[in-house]
Amino acid sequence: MTDTDFADVVIVGAGHGGAQCALALRQNGFTGTVTVIGREAEHPYERPPLSKEYFAREKTFDRLYIRPPTFWAEKDVTFKLSTEVTAVDPQAKALTLSNGQTFGYGTLVWATGGDPRRLQCAGGDLAGVHAVRTREDCDTLMAEIDAGTHRIVVIGGGYIGLEAAAVLSKMGLEVTLLEALPRVLARVAGEELSSFYQAEHRAHGVALHTGVAVDCLEGDKRVTGVKLADGEVIPAEAVIVGIGIVPAVGPLILAGAAGANGVDVDEYCRTSLPDIYAIGDCASFACDFAGGTVMRVESVQNANDMATCVAKAICGDAKPYKAFPWFWSNQYDLKLQTAGINLGYDQAVVRGDIATRSFSVVYLKQGKVIAIDAVNMVKDYVQGRKLVEAGAAPDPAALADAGTPLKELI
Repeated sequence: MTDTDFADVVIVGAGHGGAQCALALRQNGFTGTVTVIGREAEHPYERPPLSKEYFAREKTFDRLYIRPPTFWAEKDVTFKLSTEVTAVDPQAKALTLSNGQTFGYGTLVWATGGDPRRLQCAGGDLAGVHAVRTREDCDTLMAEIDAGTHRIVVIGGGYIGLEAAAVLSKMGLEVTLLEALPRVLARVAGEELSSFYQAEHRAHGVALHTGVAVDCLEGDKRVTGVKLADGEVIPAEAVIVGIGIVPAVGPLILAGAAGANGVDVDEYCRTSLPDIYAIGDCASFACDFAGGTVMRVESVQNANDMATCVAKAICGDAKPYKAFPWFWSNQYDLKLQTAGINLGYDQAVVRGDIATRSFSVVYLKQGKVIAIDAVNMVKDYVQGRKLVEAGAAPDPAALADAGTPLKELI
């Protein structure tokens, strides 16, 4: 193994977490060699705009770079792009790459995120079936739309599916959205917010169906329709599948790392394997803001803050990961901002008039505020975050009074 086949820190994954880890290493004074291995051909870029501004062509791709490609050379960070890690040998501290090369490491940071969950039914591999996870995913679908594709079915009523449906409907396309559960956003939001977004999408022309199961996709080589369990066939010239991700941790698990839903990490983001950390969407940890529940948190905030935690640990300043979770989603002219995690909430309090399209939903568990969803309500989001951090237990009637600033209830 030569010097070019080894780095003091190897980061696998060139997304938000991988980029932030490399940057934070340099910011914290790390002078050793750093190599980032990325499966895509691109230097690190922002993922959230893919289903929003980039897809709507409001931003060109060069505006999505987390840092310009030249920046990384200036920071002496080496990239191996269009490369995948196929095996990890924790004893030899070596990786096997997709090109057959062996690459050694001093410390390994696994930041691979996840792969889009695929449909398991017949027809899932037909042409015209898309995910929205990478630049290539979006470019392929955009090219099909430019070529005349007009009728699109979106499978999945989570944030990715809803954001894609919003952009497509604004483009004047015929959009149908299918959700298997009784409501959209069922796993992450209360009924009030789900009902609001369902009404919004229908008002914008999206044919939204909940509680429907997909039997198969129809077509000869290319998708032509989505057949539901009740036998109905919805015509489709393209299908977007947004039903979650599968953590990309196969090589780590095969190498002996503990993990069932992703790879398990401790409070310092360390895996069960020596000198190997994991961060971001693929890392499962005991979340302080969810009552210690072991879970994965799929957000840019989590990826970036875990990355910083690991970089500091590598630089000798190890501190437990306790970053505050927050999320956002842009659909139409609606800006949703979420603070905290509403897992296990037993009460939801609505602030403001939902009909005005500017309101908040505050989630409580045993009287304490654990999360807030704020729609076009930036003040509530900012002040509500402080309620969550403080573990405040305000009077629900005062919470419901939109005229009472949340900061007065801490």
